[in-house]
Amino acid sequence: MEIRNVAIIAHVDHGKTTLVDQILRQCDVFREGQQVQERILDSNDLERERGITITAKNFSITYKDVRINLIDTPGHADFGGEVERVLKMADGVLLLVDAFEGPMPQTRFVLQKAMQLNLKPVVVINKVDRKNARPHEILDEVFNLFCELDANDEQLDFRGVYAAGRDGWAANELDDPRENLYPLLDMIIAHIPAPENREGPLQMLVAAMDHSDYVGRIGVGRIERGVLKAKDRVAILKRDGSKVVSPIKQLFVFDNLGKREVDEVQCGDICAVVGLEDVDIGDTLADPEHPDPLPLIAVDEPTLSLTFMVNDSPFYGQDGKYVTSRQVRERLLRETERDVALRMESTASADTFRVSGRGILHLAILMETMRREGFEFMVGQPQVIYREIGGRKAEPVEVLNVDIPSDLAGTVIEYAASRKGELIEMEQSGERTKLTIHIPSRGLIGFRSKMLRRTGGEIVMHHRYFQYQYFKGSIAQRQTGSIISRAQGKSVAFALDGLQDRGRFFIAPGEMLYTGQVIGEHTKEDDILVNGQKAKQLSNMRASGTDRKMKVAPPTILGIEECLEHINADEYVEITPNFIRMRKSLLDENARKKAAKMAPGGEE
Repeated sequence: MEIRNVAIIAHVDHGKTTLVDQILRQCDVFREGQQVQERILDSNDLERERGITITAKNFSITYKDVRINLIDTPGHADFGGEVERVLKMADGVLLLVDAFEGPMPQTRFVLQKAMQLNLKPVVVINKVDRKNARPHEILDEVFNLFCELDANDEQLDFRGVYAAGRDGWAANELDDPRENLYPLLDMIIAHIPAPENREGPLQMLVAAMDHSDYVGRIGVGRIERGVLKAKDRVAILKRDGSKVVSPIKQLFVFDNLGKREVDEVQCGDICAVVGLEDVDIGDTLADPEHPDPLPLIAVDEPTLSLTFMVNDSPFYGQDGKYVTSRQVRERLLRETERDVALRMESTASADTFRVSGRGILHLAILMETMRREGFEFMVGQPQVIYREIGGRKAEPVEVLNVDIPSDLAGTVIEYAASRKGELIEMEQSGERTKLTIHIPSRGLIGFRSKMLRRTGGEIVMHHRYFQYQYFKGSIAQRQTGSIISRAQGKSVAFALDGLQDRGRFFIAPGEMLYTGQVIGEHTKEDDILVNGQKAKQLSNMRASGTDRKMKVAPPTILGIEECLEHINADEYVEITPNFIRMRKSLLDENARKKAAKMAPGGEE
C-alpha cells in the first residue's frame, strides 16, 4: 500500500480541527450510527477549553488504496519543541489559511520549520463561504509569505484548493462543484511525495513518546531505512553516544483514530514501538550489527525558568492527592521525557526543583495539567535565562505581533517602549493596525494582562522566540504593592467593603484566608496588611439610617498565567486542584521585616 505522511499547519481558529473532523467522516472512519463528539483531535479538556492544540497527534485514513498518515501540529511558539519533532515524520505539509484573516504569526512559525526541512506544501484556503472572504488576495499573501521564508522553487510551485471545512467541501477553483473533500485528498496524493524507500540496515528516529500503564513506554517515529519486525532486537543509540540493545515486544501502525498491531513495518511508515524501556525522544533505533545514528533533533533552547516547591502553606494537604516532593519530582521527570523543550534540575533544597521551558504558556499548561491530576505545589516568579555572548550578558528577544484598532496603537507602542520593545513594522489594514515589535522575553511578563485591561480586550497578540541579544537594561517592575491577609479565617463582606478604596481584591466574601496570603493589589507601591475577617459589631445601640449599605465589587479572578505575571520576587503562587492562591514567601510579618533588614540595601 502506498503511503503519504502529511503534517497539518494552521493558526488558532482557522478551522483545522473542524476540517479534519469532516475528512474522517467522509473517509468512513466512524461506523454508521456511532455517536461522535465534535473536534475529535482536541482530545484533552485543556485543548477543548482553550481551543489550541498542545500535543501533536497521529492518525491515518485510507483513500483510493493510499494510507495517508496525518500529523496534527501545535501552532503556538511555546510548543515549538513538539513541532520540530513531528515535522521530522512528514514528507509534506497541509497549510490551512483563513480566507479572511490570511497567514498569521503562528502559521509563519510552524511553516518556517517546515521550509527548513524541505517539506512539500499543499495550501487550503479555508472558510471561503465566510462574509468578507478574500480568497484570491489571501493566495497572493501566502505566496509572499513563502518568498519571505526563503522557499525553494519546488515549494513556491505549490498547489492549493478552496474549502469550507464546516460544510465539508473543497474545490480546485471557486466555480467548481462544491460536493466533498475529495479534491483535497486527490491533491495530497498527487503533489506530496511518497516516502523514499531506502534499503539497508534499520534506522528509525524516535520523534514522540507515549506512555501506557499496562505496557510502559511507547516510542513513536518514522522508519528512515530498512524494515522493522516485531520481536526483533534493536540497538537504541542515545543522544549522549551510548548504546543499549533491547528486544521489541509489539509493533503498531496508526489506523484511523487508533492503532493496529502488525508483524512488520516498511520504510517510510510511521509506527509505535512497545517494550523498549530505555528509549527517549531523539534516540535512533538501529540494527545492532550496523548501529548508524541519525542526526539529532535540533530543539530551540528554553528561555524561561521557575522554581517548583512543595506546598508549605497552612492549608497544606487539604485539597491535593499528591503533595510530597517525591511525587512532584517524579511527575516533572515524566514530563521531561515526553517534552524535549522542557528541562528540570534539582537545587540545593530537596523540596525545590528548577524547571525551564519555552514561555509562560508552556509552563502554565504543565501546571494546569498537574493540578487536574491532583497535585498540590507552589511556584516562584518566572526568571529569564541569560547567556554570555562575547563576554557580555545576553537575553532572549521575541518577535511580538499585535493586531489592534488604530486608535489604540499608540497605547501599545508606548507601553512596549517602556518594556524595552523596539517597533520594527507598522501596517494599516482598514480600521486596524498591525504592529511588529522586538521585545525582551522579560518585557513580555505581565504584558498581555496589562494590555487587555488598557485596550478593553481589543488586542490580539502573538509572540515567538527570535534570538539572543545583548542585555537591554533594567525594566520597571510592578508599581503596586500587595494587600496581605493579617489573620487566618473566612473573609467577611463587611471587612472587604470597608477596604475597597485600598485597591482591587482577588478574593470573594466567604473564602478561607491564611496569614500572609496575597488577597489583592494595593493602589500604592508598598504592601499593606489588612484584617479581612473583621465582622460587624452587633449591638442594640443603633439608630436607623446609620448602617452603611454594602456594595462589594466582584473580585478579579486570576488564572495561573495571570498569577505568574503578577507576583513579585518575594511571592509564590500556590496551586492545588481547586484553588490558585498567591502568598508571600515568608508568611509571618516579623520574619519579612527581618529579611528586609538583612537584604543588601536594607535598613540596619
